[in-house]
This record gives sequence, structure tokens and C-alpha cells, in this order.
Amino acid sequence: MRPKLIISGATAYLRQINFQAFQQIAEEVSAISMADIAHIAGLIVGGVHPSPFPLIDVVTTTTHKTLRGPRGAMIMCKEKFAKEIDRAVFPGMQGGPHDHVTAAMAVAFGEDLKPEFKEYAHQIVKNAQTLAATLMENGFRLVTGGTDNHLLLVDL
Repeated sequence: MRPKLIISGATAYLRQINFQAFQQIAEEVSAISMADIAHIAGLIVGGVHPSPFPLIDVVTTTTHKTLRGPRGAMIMCKEKFAKEIDRAVFPGMQGGPHDHVTAAMAVAFGEDLKPEFKEYAHQIVKNAQTLAATLMENGFRLVTGGTDNHLLLVDL
């Protein structure tokens, strides 16, 4: 039996994700590829992490965390999946719209498109890497020996 869905993305993964490899595996087994980029979306927008677009079939993310918007979520997909996903989400699983939250998301995403956001994203990774190096210099073991993003996992 072959998988029908190949998922990439993780809550606590400190390295860059090779979305192209995941897409190739999904194509080899005729599966749908999905990436959860909730923790790294802002780093992708800021240009410090590879993007799953246009490779991956379905991409999910939160609108807060590294995107710095209000709490919410998005599902983005290739056109061939759009009607089925739209039908599954609304009206079945999603409640009424909260226009004030939608407006706040628009403001946050507008900020994310500015050059200052790229600088911010680069600084986040630089800060995390400096913290990782300092912790390791002081005898702490990091699970992956460092970080490529904003996350650290210390083996205590």
C-alpha cells in the first residue's frame, strides 16, 4: 500500500526543509504533498528559509508566530485542490468571518512585505545561531548541533 499524503514540516525542527525532495517522493508514489510551515512562514517570507512554493500541492500555516499577525490560519493549494478544500472548510468547519481579524492580518502581511521584515528575519536567525553557539560553548548539547532557523532544542 502506498501513502496518499506526504507531509513535510514540523513543530520543532531546527534545520531547513528540502521541499523539493518531499515533492519528488510524493510524485514517485502518486501522493499529494503537503507542507506545514506554521513555525517558519515568516522566515520563508523574509528569504532565510527555502519556500515550498510552487512545488508543494497544499501548504498550511498560521498567521501569527513568525508572520507576526493575529491568531489564525491559512490553507494555500494548487488550483486542482481548491474547490475540494474550500468546500471542506466553509461552511462546514469554519465559523463566520471576523472582519477585524482579517483586517489585522492584512496589516501584518503588508508589514511582512517591507524590506525591514527581511532584515528582521535575517536577524532572528543570526540571534538564534549566536545563542546556539554560546550554549554549546558552555557545555550544552543541542539536538542538531546548531540551528538554521529560530528554534533551539537543548538536550537537558
